[in-house]
Amino acid sequence: MPIHASVKHPHDDAPDTDDAFRRLTTLPDGPERDAVRDRIVEAWLPMAERLAGRFRSRGESYEDLRQVAALGLVKAVDRYDPERGNAFESYAVPTITGEIKRHFRDHMWTLHVPRRVQDLRNRVRFAGQDLSQTISGRRPTVTEIAEHADLSEEDVRIGLEALESFTALSLDAELPGSEDGYSLGDALGALDPALDTVVDREAVKDRLAALPERERAILYMRFFDDMTQSRIAEQLGISQMHVSRLISRCCDRVREQVLRDPAV
Repeated sequence: MPIHASVKHPHDDAPDTDDAFRRLTTLPDGPERDAVRDRIVEAWLPMAERLAGRFRSRGESYEDLRQVAALGLVKAVDRYDPERGNAFESYAVPTITGEIKRHFRDHMWTLHVPRRVQDLRNRVRFAGQDLSQTISGRRPTVTEIAEHADLSEEDVRIGLEALESFTALSLDAELPGSEDGYSLGDALGALDPALDTVVDREAVKDRLAALPERERAILYMRFFDDMTQSRIAEQLGISQMHVSRLISRCCDRVREQVLRDPAV
């Protein structure tokens, strides 16, 4: 059964498949029904490819977009019910477009971006493209984009940030202007192990200040001057065993006071 173009459709690539759809609903599963279904899909493929072409400048290959659009077309053909009285094109266009947008959302974004932010990104991008036709020599400002897209300036800034979130820069990528292969990974900081020391020092500072002068001097020589117990004993004129007992006793006392204080 041939499928012919019809003038009642708004596009040249919209064939007249009303009779084929009505026949499809009467056929049981089998080779004959599959053949009719395949002819309908083939007849509407030019429209699906036209819809895919609308998205070809967004970073995805046109061939992949055509395949996604064809998948959306197949879904539209399988789900369309001619008894509802709506033209197939009015049902197929949002189905195919939705399939393409879902492909971008699920497979193209490197970072997870909420749907609202994706919509802001698109509105900001389209507004920027429109304004670039009338503004020469510079990029449109946030205020101009906000007025053109009927958005707040804060939403425009969010959309502009999302423009940079579609793909991620590798940490191994060389930074612009670097001459020795300096990469983004080289610029990242690392966890400072001294942070824990700062917390510990603040916790014991008042307790150490409350110790007798000799005990404070012994702890300072041992832990700040890195002196051995024998050198400390020699300098103070006491036994090494006495130094060891004093260090242990002072450390235990300070530790108990810190652990006992709920504010620490």
